[in-house]
Amino acid sequence: MKNLLTVIWKYQFFFLFILLEAVSGFVLVKNSYYQGSVIINSTNGITGNILKTYTNINDYFSLGQANQILAEENAGFYNILPGSFIKTDTNSFIFNDTLYRQQYRYITAKVISNSTNRRNNYLKLNKGKAQGIGKEMAVISPNGIVGQVIEVSDNFCSVMSLLNINSKISVKIKSSKQIGTLVWNGENYRTGTMIDIPSHTELLIGDSVVTSGFSHIFPEGLYVGNVEGFRIRPGDNFYTADIKYSVDYNRVYYVFVIQNLLQDELIELEGAESKY
Repeated sequence: MKNLLTVIWKYQFFFLFILLEAVSGFVLVKNSYYQGSVIINSTNGITGNILKTYTNINDYFSLGQANQILAEENAGFYNILPGSFIKTDTNSFIFNDTLYRQQYRYITAKVISNSTNRRNNYLKLNKGKAQGIGKEMAVISPNGIVGQVIEVSDNFCSVMSLLNINSKISVKIKSSKQIGTLVWNGENYRTGTMIDIPSHTELLIGDSVVTSGFSHIFPEGLYVGNVEGFRIRPGDNFYTADIKYSVDYNRVYYVFVIQNLLQDELIELEGAESKY
């Protein structure tokens, strides 16, 4: 014990430096969205490997292997669903490779890091560029949408959760098909907010909310949650609705990353539209 204290005393300034570096890094990430995202991206490889090792050990004492097999089987099932294809020839009713073209591909991934108690929350997944993951890909769980990929390294990626005040997703009321925008106010991790709902819309408690499809990221019809309540300010022309998320973001372990195989074509077209 005496020798240990001697070593600590001898290198006290080095240990103090390490402590101050850790504290300053924590404060920087916590208070700056931009710096935080840069640091998240630059440390993907290092922290990803550490977290991957931890979760692999944890899986040894759980049903991780069985869950992974099930997730991969589900991804294969999603890949052959009609919703993953678009019809390219409306004059024919024959099902063949030229008539139907796959638009969405589902890739399984495991969550190795997740937060829900901040205003800007992120997940880290164990898949990256080498496995076909890219930026602006949708991430979903079996229960509903989770977020979108924002940064990618060779074998890992960072996902902006729906629990992020910068998240904005085009959604619609399933029954009326009325479009709105899903945001999060940084408070309750089980509840989001749907805004920009015209006042003529007939809203009911319990109405299902799904993705609108007005995006090159999220396919149409992905489950988001249900209307828990709604209100309108005097003189306003739009409802604001509270949406109970279908996903418990504290219990997300395996996800599907959705690759839009026609995304580049859509982005190119959007760029051409901006010229007019």
